[in-house]
Amino acid sequence: MPTPPRSPRPRPAPQRPPRPAREGPRPAASAAPPRGKPRGKPRWVMRTVSTLSVVVLASAGIGHAVMSGLDEDIARVDPFRDMKNRPEAGHGMNILLVGTDGRERIGEEEREKYRLGGAPCHCTDTIMIVHISADRERAAVVSLPRDSYAVTPPHTDRVSGERHKGHPVKLNAAYAEGGPRLTVRTVEKMTRVKIDHYLEVDFTSFMKTVDVVGGVEICTDRRLKDSRTGLDLPAGRHTLEGGRALQYVRSRHVDGASDLSRMRRQQHFMAALVDRVTSSGILLNPLKFRDVTRAVLGSVRADKGFGTGELLDLGRAMRNFSPSSSEFTTVPISDMRHTVKGAGSTLKWDPEKSERIFDALRRDEPLSVRRTSDAALRVPVDPRQIRVQVENGTRTAGLGRRVDAALAATGFNTTRAPANAAHQDVRRTVVAYDPRWDRSAKSLAAALPGSELRAVKGQGATLKVIAGADFEKVRKVRAQDPGQGEFGVVRGDEVNCS
Repeated sequence: MPTPPRSPRPRPAPQRPPRPAREGPRPAASAAPPRGKPRGKPRWVMRTVSTLSVVVLASAGIGHAVMSGLDEDIARVDPFRDMKNRPEAGHGMNILLVGTDGRERIGEEEREKYRLGGAPCHCTDTIMIVHISADRERAAVVSLPRDSYAVTPPHTDRVSGERHKGHPVKLNAAYAEGGPRLTVRTVEKMTRVKIDHYLEVDFTSFMKTVDVVGGVEICTDRRLKDSRTGLDLPAGRHTLEGGRALQYVRSRHVDGASDLSRMRRQQHFMAALVDRVTSSGILLNPLKFRDVTRAVLGSVRADKGFGTGELLDLGRAMRNFSPSSSEFTTVPISDMRHTVKGAGSTLKWDPEKSERIFDALRRDEPLSVRRTSDAALRVPVDPRQIRVQVENGTRTAGLGRRVDAALAATGFNTTRAPANAAHQDVRRTVVAYDPRWDRSAKSLAAALPGSELRAVKGQGATLKVIAGADFEKVRKVRAQDPGQGEFGVVRGDEVNCS
């Protein structure tokens, strides 16, 4: 049985400082009680207790209204019916999150604007295992590529009614043949991770969720363009509302990595969404949380055991979350073109690396261990992608060449042609940058301890370092590179815009 979510531990009330002595004569009504008679509770205590009681009752009323109003609206599925020989339950909670291409409730204007034409296939576009730790302090998201090589258990085709033996398919075909139930059974067979809840999200519910939280901020170091979805984002920082967010997570033709690149962007987006929800006060505002709950649960399909009560409990637990509390990864692939008769080209998982990930989920352990021995500081932009012009802002001969060589040795793409600055009395090293390349500027400044960031509109893509008298050394930095870490695991604080 999954461990039920626990409520946040109550924090001890802060000690109230003593009230200052009242100056002047006391009113008659406030005269001290006769000696020997016990003093009643001060009025501020009674007022505080009354206020807290009202707040608690109001919050409880809102929670009850949300639960009673929305539970009836959630479309229910029964993915666990008659399931046998299931994996042993671990610690924590495992949710199978499935994204489908349902778009029936999206208007024609939005369909055209966001390139949502064509008939939906009602197939799985995204498959993820979301693990919430037993102590409700961590979350891990493991993406399962939809083209993964899979072997289904014996089942009855939900369309033709034909009885099938177990046979090789792409993972998303399990949903087409047997719906949520076969999808859960296939995932459990492949991972040996017991699924506790099933949550199915379509295009409509995704867009509503993003809109109700006020949009989600993402960052990109290069232009992202996909003619099929209509995505066209220049390099920089963007706040995406529902429609553009859907384009961002759907795009598969931005580069040659296709679906794997898309899953990485989906993970980045989920990390940004967690950051948005946990840092914006939504979880502390009952009315706002009610609106988010309505947007999420009013247009999803879920198992009978997952409802607003579970979501409210998770919301309370997530109040203690931070971006670093979440981890994201994709199942490691050993063969990118594993050809299967009748299924075509599939992605075959690396058996050893993938097992280590699923074993961590079963044991309720983090997917990766923070490496504190690495002397290089992680930065959001790869130094090799940052073009730098160095200028000597002092009268010290050779300082520009020394700074240029040190930055190049760390990986920055310097011009190798340092120059003298217009002023030779610069005390503090300056990183001048065009605001459109602010993340690159922060990455460069991290390599120059104590440097000053100076925004210069219209400067362009090349950043400028004006070496000052305070320059001592260049610090080693390296890109976070989410796809190349241990098992490709990345934390939420490594991919958000901060």
